[in-house]
Amino acid sequence: MKCRKCGEKAAVNMRQHKLALCATHFLEWIPEQTERFIEKYRMFTRNEKILVAVSGGKDSLSVWDVLSRLGYRADGIYIGLGIDGGTAYSAQSQSLAESFADAHSLRLLVHDVAQHEGASIPEAARLTQRGRGKPCSVCGLIKRHIMNGVAREGGYDVLVTGHNLDDEAAILFGNTLSWAVGYLARQAPVLPASEDGLVRKVKPFCRFYERETAAYALLRGIDYVYDECPHAEGSTSIYYKEVLNRMEAERPGVKLSFYLAFLQAKRTGAFAESARSELSALHSCPICGQPTTVPGLCTFCRTWESIRERQSTPVPGD
Repeated sequence: MKCRKCGEKAAVNMRQHKLALCATHFLEWIPEQTERFIEKYRMFTRNEKILVAVSGGKDSLSVWDVLSRLGYRADGIYIGLGIDGGTAYSAQSQSLAESFADAHSLRLLVHDVAQHEGASIPEAARLTQRGRGKPCSVCGLIKRHIMNGVAREGGYDVLVTGHNLDDEAAILFGNTLSWAVGYLARQAPVLPASEDGLVRKVKPFCRFYERETAAYALLRGIDYVYDECPHAEGSTSIYYKEVLNRMEAERPGVKLSFYLAFLQAKRTGAFAESARSELSALHSCPICGQPTTVPGLCTFCRTWESIRERQSTPVPGD
């Protein structure tokens, strides 16, 4: 297989695009396409202050690298979750994120959940769920709240996440199977900022396959954490990815077609009423000031009130 641009041996073959590129031209193609997606979906401008959610994985470090190469002013935020799982997962992830920032002279903010809130993610999940199930829902809630809060307090205009096409297609697949209209209404390359305090969230890698972001990280020499979160094993999102991968193997491009058809449906008005009704229900939490749809305290503050109560008066069996 030869590179479409120069005729040299191709390093990456993208069947869904009918495009093969050598290492040099692939490393040019990813930033070019990223810039195109940023402009197409009106994600942000070069004058805006950008915060990248960094996990230490290939996608978040690669998107930070690409934005830096393109000349955008982007800082990173790493959230220390305190997840071990026998692999020192969080410690390794943080070390790789810090090493990347240092090597590229980038600013990385670190927010340790246990230091700021008083419990790690596994501990918070244990205290709220009594040991039942995985900590993923608690983790997602806490991360979203912290990222939005840090972005607001730091005066950032936009929060960037490293979600790739495989992530987006799996989320879309799961929400479509259950017709979770509220979630479908919110899924998009850009979630606009709200007057109530939600920072704009964008996904510049939303149309790149996971295989492409992995190839970019490898060819750029980005050292990232290879293992999944130890709590992700057996998750429905991974199952949906496996199903979609089998479909993709037989019909190259099916994930991209699925996602783009969904975005087209949204542009023509699908789920518009659901999106409007959810935004209109937002109000400020009386404790943290962040926007919430639930009455009274936001779910984040309710969760931590419950955790601290259990920490001070342990319940038998916890």
